[in-house]
Amino acid sequence: MRNLIFGLARPMMRLLGRDESGAIGVLIAVLIGGGVLLGMGALTIDVGRLYQNQAELQNGADAAALAVAKSCASSTCNPGLAGGYANANASNLTAGQATVDLVCGTGSLGAGCVSPLLTCPANPAAGTNYVDVRTSTGTPGGLLPPVFARTLVGNSGYSGTNVKACAQAEWGPPKTASTIAFTVSACEWDQATNQGATFAPAPPYPPNPLPASSLDRVLKIHTTKSNSGCTTEPAGADAPGNFGWTDDTGNCSVTISNNSYGGNTGTSASQDCKTALQNDQANRTLIFIPVYTKVTGNGTNATFTLKGFAAFVITGYRLPGFSQSDWLNPKNDCKGSDFCINGYFTQGLVPSSGSVGGTNLGASIIVLSG
Repeated sequence: MRNLIFGLARPMMRLLGRDESGAIGVLIAVLIGGGVLLGMGALTIDVGRLYQNQAELQNGADAAALAVAKSCASSTCNPGLAGGYANANASNLTAGQATVDLVCGTGSLGAGCVSPLLTCPANPAAGTNYVDVRTSTGTPGGLLPPVFARTLVGNSGYSGTNVKACAQAEWGPPKTASTIAFTVSACEWDQATNQGATFAPAPPYPPNPLPASSLDRVLKIHTTKSNSGCTTEPAGADAPGNFGWTDDTGNCSVTISNNSYGGNTGTSASQDCKTALQNDQANRTLIFIPVYTKVTGNGTNATFTLKGFAAFVITGYRLPGFSQSDWLNPKNDCKGSDFCINGYFTQGLVPSSGSVGGTNLGASIIVLSG
């Protein structure tokens, strides 16, 4: 642009005998007088407003899709949540308003979304739980009015643009997730939940009632012998003991992104895990743990095969030099040579990022899929 201006200005300089700055001033005056710069400014402002409106609508659609998906995963789908989240992401550009044109998806949300907009993702594979939220400009008439564009020559009839956005969220059992760094046997989960038929109420307490003390389980570390058989899982799932440590990536957490993960069958907990166990037990925190169907190797060479992810609440523990009495059922406190983590299985939403598509063991995850 600078070269263009100088290229036009130099002939004018020779004619007028002025320096470059004077020539550029004359040229700019000509451009302003002809409306070129004003038109470019008008176009820039109006296009910027369109981009802002589209970004706000997309943020609102994303937030609304996640909120509706969360209601579906937790209890009953509530499509009415979408409007509040769409408006919360709108600005003074549209007086804090956005229009929710459609909330659709699986189950009570309808038979699926048809004739999607070009900006909408395709419907996911059959059997996937999902919700689509479609939003548009929330001004009267559904149009974002121009600031300057109608003043341009030949554009006096332009009344504004209807901007649209679409978001899709899925929910279901996680295939990948980040969890606390210990893992339990699928045999133990089967017995504790009657193969998924019985779950304790999840925290907080109140408003939910405390679980019955009979739901409290004692999970023994691998170096102690398990006295229970297992007929509900493949051979190898009933390892000696009910739980083991996974490879810790920091803060007693592990991210599992495939069907196998490393671990440790030893009794000692890392300092990170001691801190996590202490806080989760004291606060009655809902945590999430990987459940295995097979373990090979031992010590730091152990490898677990994932079945799925379970929701769990720690009630007590006894590890070498580190213990806390069971707050739900003190009769379950480990003694003698046993080292244990006590608690109960429940249901809940995994707060970390991950992907949908695993086995349902009581844990669910919500992800934006489009």
